[in-house]
Order: sequence, then C-alpha cells, then structure tokens
Amino acid sequence: MLLYIHIPFCDSKCFYCAFNSYTSLHSLRDDYMEALKIQLKDELKKNAKKIETIFIGGGTPSTIKASKYKEVMEIVQPYLIDDSEITIEANPNSASKEWLQEIFEIGINRISFGVQSFDDKKLKFLGRNHNKSQAIAAINHAKEVGFENVNCDIIYDTQLDNKELLQNDLSIIKNLPVNHISAYSLIIEEGTKFFEKKNVQFENEELARFLFEQFSKLGFSQYEISNFAKGENARSKHNLGYWQYKEYLGIGSGAVGCLNNERLYTQNDVHKYIENPLKYVEIEKLNNEDILVEKVLLGFRSVVGVDVGLFNQDAKSKIDLLIDAKKLIFENNRVYAADFMLADELSLYLDI
Repeated sequence: MLLYIHIPFCDSKCFYCAFNSYTSLHSLRDDYMEALKIQLKDELKKNAKKIETIFIGGGTPSTIKASKYKEVMEIVQPYLIDDSEITIEANPNSASKEWLQEIFEIGINRISFGVQSFDDKKLKFLGRNHNKSQAIAAINHAKEVGFENVNCDIIYDTQLDNKELLQNDLSIIKNLPVNHISAYSLIIEEGTKFFEKKNVQFENEELARFLFEQFSKLGFSQYEISNFAKGENARSKHNLGYWQYKEYLGIGSGAVGCLNNERLYTQNDVHKYIENPLKYVEIEKLNNEDILVEKVLLGFRSVVGVDVGLFNQDAKSKIDLLIDAKKLIFENNRVYAADFMLADELSLYLDI
C-alpha cells in the first residue's frame, strides 16, 4: 500500500496552480498537522497494511517545520517496509540547507524540487517565487546533506519556450546532482490566474519531442509520459505504484485515497478538515469498467503496460493490428505503448 500526505500551505500561488493550496492560512499549520496525525493514525489502524512508499506533496511541504514531519514519521514507522521510498516536495526558496538536513535525518530519502525552469524570466512569468540561483543552490544542498535521489520538475509548452531556452535549462541540469526529471506540459485550468489570460500556452509536439530527446542524451530514460530517470533505481516507486493500480491512503485536506476499489475524498476546506479529519465528503465506488479504463490509460502511459487478459476479443483483434503496426509491443502477456505520447489515442482506438 502507498501513502500520500497533502500539505495545503504555500508562500505564493503560482499562476498555473489548481491544487488545493492556500497562501493565507499559515496560522493553521500547527492545528492542521495535529488533525493530519489523527487521520493518519485512524487509517493505519483500520487498514493495518504495510506501507511501501510515502509521498508528501502539496502545496509546499517545505513551509512546514521538519520537527512536524518527525512526529508523522514516528506514527508511520511501525508500518513501513524495509528500504521504503519516502519522498517530499520542496520549493527552492523555502528548502534551506538546515531544513533539508533535518528532513534527511528523520528518514526521508527522496526529494522533489518544484524548479519548473532555470530561466528567471520564465520563472517570473509562471509566478514562481524563487530564482535560478536559489534552485541551483537548493539542489546542491540536498546532495550535500545526503540525498541520493533528487527530482527536478520542469514545465514546458509556455509562450516563452523554444529550443534555446530549454537547452539552457538542460545544460544546467547536466551539471547538477539530479537523477530524475518530471516534465509537465503547461495546463490551463479554471480558477487559476492563467485562466483569464490569453496566449499563455502554446502546445508544440515537436518541441516536446525535442525536450525528451535531450533528456535521453543526458542519460534520463523515459518510463512514463512525464517522467525520466537515470536508471531503474532512480525511478519513483510511489508513482509506479499508482500506475500499477496499487492501493493508497490519502491523508490531509483535499487528499484522495483508493482502497478496496473505492476512491475516498477528504474535505478540501482546511478549516473543516481540522474540525473533523476523519470525514470523507465523497466515496466513489469503482466498477469493473472504471478499473479497466484506469489500468489501460495508466499502463499505456508508462512502462507498466497492460495485461492482455483484461481485454475482450474485439479489443484483442485490434491489439494484434497495433502490434503489427509497431504501435504496441507484446511481451510476457502484456502490451506496452511504443510511444507513451500516443496513450490516449491507443485507448480510444481500443474503445476503452
């Protein structure tokens, strides 16, 4: 089983951000962490399963003192498997070397920096509150305190992007202790500052493929449409768990869990969550069709692939055609997308 912990606090709201995060609720941080521990204890006691991976996301987890995470880790410790992967997200401006040292010492062994770019003009355009120098320093500090697994988030498909800008980002990454990259196309969602603006996003498949090719040249292999790692040991086990359709707990305001083919939604409202962290606002029962769709979409987007036994005879006939056309690869009774970027098209063609 996987464990996701959500931290909804941010120092600033990026212009593209649609996550459940807030810049004006910092006074609630202590109360929130107490409520979070109540939910965590309750869920672990009810489910009593071993935890393979933990991912602390947000929001901005680096806005919370390391001592608060130590309390969380003490609760989880009896349930953790040996060599568990424990990831925390951080922003370069708030992840001081001292905070990173404390985080590492309590057992968190993987860190993901929300860098997005090393171009100061692009960072300002995105509404990020750090600069190039801070990003470089934070990544180097993480390595210095002991982190071996360091991820760097990158955003592309903005109006500012071109090969030169992206190449400059890559030339910096090349010289940093980064062994994982998550590269996301800019998505404009309702409720964000970008939603009201024009000409913010420019989808460019050619530029995306150029970016992915450059990752490969630097030794980062694509194992999911948005994720690249220097070797299998650098892959995110937590993300792989989602794509393999493993069960997961969702702890915190706005977190989502999935257990026994039910998706469990906590309260988005931080105040209400603090008042009652054990309440779910919605429990979505997943039927066989829902599960099939999820397994196929996630499988084709990644190295996980899809078990051929999940498909009906009509879909299997189409799969044979796709294998002949080299769109799918068949191996050990599973099929894999030859190009992860075609995952949605493959699913549509199979009528999934």
